[in-house]
Amino acid sequence: MPEDRIRYDILVQEALRGVVRKVLQEVAQAGLPGNHHFFIRFLTNAPGVRISSRLKERYPEEMTIVIQYQYWDLKVSEKGFEVVLSFSDIPEKLEIPFSAIRGFYDPSASFEVEFEVKADVQAEPAEPTPLKEESAPAAAKRKPAGKSKAADEEDAEEKADGKGAEVVSLDAFRKK
Repeated sequence: MPEDRIRYDILVQEALRGVVRKVLQEVAQAGLPGNHHFFIRFLTNAPGVRISSRLKERYPEEMTIVIQYQYWDLKVSEKGFEVVLSFSDIPEKLEIPFSAIRGFYDPSASFEVEFEVKADVQAEPAEPTPLKEESAPAAAKRKPAGKSKAADEEDAEEKADGKGAEVVSLDAFRKK
């Protein structure tokens, strides 16, 4: 088999990260249009991620943030973005390189992209899975960071009852 000299997997991943960057740049300049809002999942231990020790302790590996109603000072660069969000009424500045992002979801547009990212982000990137088929309610059940105290208590009750939300791909129901 001939050697793969054109790394399409890397080119696709870079292009999709460019989409995330462009969307965040537009939101930083003009604000969120309409009902758009974003769930952004990232590795907290990836190189370049800067979060408080309090958040790092609570989310040692992965964290999901929501950019919707209460966010401040969104700044986007070529390498990443920074934003101030409130966690239990405490404002926290987060700096997140695009290379640390594992998932980006805009429920109002049913747009989702997931990236295969290793904890050592400096390793060669894997191919992303664009536009994962998942219903908005299923994705909304994920517990994003910075949610209300009531939502935290509700999630704790579900775990205690053994009734956690389970995301199932539509492919599981398709005939093969």
